[in-house]
Amino acid sequence: MLGRLGIGPDEEAVYRVMLKEGPGAVSGLAEALGWPEERARSALDRLAALSLVRPSADGGPGRPVDPELGLTSLLASQETELLERERQIRASRVAVAGMLADIRASGGQDVTEVQKLRSMDQIQSKIEHLAGTCTSEIAAFVPGGGQSEAHLEAARPLDTSTSDRGVRLRYIFLDSCRNSPATREYVAWLGERGGLVRTVPRLPLRMLIYDRSRAIVPMDPAAADMGALVLIGTGALTALLALFEQTWQQAQPLGESAADAAAGTEGPLTPPERAVLDLLTEGLTDEAVARQLGVSVRTIRRVTADLMQRLGARSRFEAGVLATSKGWVNL
Repeated sequence: MLGRLGIGPDEEAVYRVMLKEGPGAVSGLAEALGWPEERARSALDRLAALSLVRPSADGGPGRPVDPELGLTSLLASQETELLERERQIRASRVAVAGMLADIRASGGQDVTEVQKLRSMDQIQSKIEHLAGTCTSEIAAFVPGGGQSEAHLEAARPLDTSTSDRGVRLRYIFLDSCRNSPATREYVAWLGERGGLVRTVPRLPLRMLIYDRSRAIVPMDPAAADMGALVLIGTGALTALLALFEQTWQQAQPLGESAADAAAGTEGPLTPPERAVLDLLTEGLTDEAVARQLGVSVRTIRRVTADLMQRLGARSRFEAGVLATSKGWVNL
């Protein structure tokens, strides 16, 4: 019933028991619900992340926030996030329009054109056209983790034709693609043709840049079905090119493992572990973290359990506090 607010069945059941019976111990909650203690503790962690349970003064697992206050606040928070997202989209449109106006007013030659692509067929046709006409380089962010065999086979003809023409290919995938045999095989094939592939724990959006003068980006990175924008002209691409180059410098060649990279840097966390911890402390669910990093929910839960064990934490809330005190979290 409360799923749209991010409250799952387990969280709702624990919340109702706590409201009816009082805080109690975790064992008492588990007994009342007929659950293992770990299941009750996991639900409590999620309720704490939603600010529906707060620390208890008597040392118990927490006290429930009054539902009239807690649920209303949660709804208001979602409304605020929606309004902020709409504001950001409007601000982006204004910024693009202002930049175009400045370029045209300056009489520069790099006049930027913005095209909107509404359907996947239009997007695919534009990708085929730009890949077929570019002459020097394709630079791309490829989120989503391991790619499907169907997607890779569809990309093979374009990558073949561009590399045969001497076009340099630089692709940045997510670290999680290392767990995909099909993706690793494809990357090896691409390397034989001169393509360069690196990986990072997180990518901000899907992006293709052709000859440093044309780019395809999603209208809304969180909703692929919203369509895409084609930016033509170097004026609009300065920030995107800078973002790509910065990410490329921080990325690892695919032949290098995350453990190898971590061994050469200071700090107790590998890049994937830090990405998981940063996203969890931002309040994202396991499912949301998995989507951003292109891995399974099971993998996220395993990494989280390992981090909790290393920190000596009994709950995610406690793990967040300990990780912050150790400087493991990017504040």
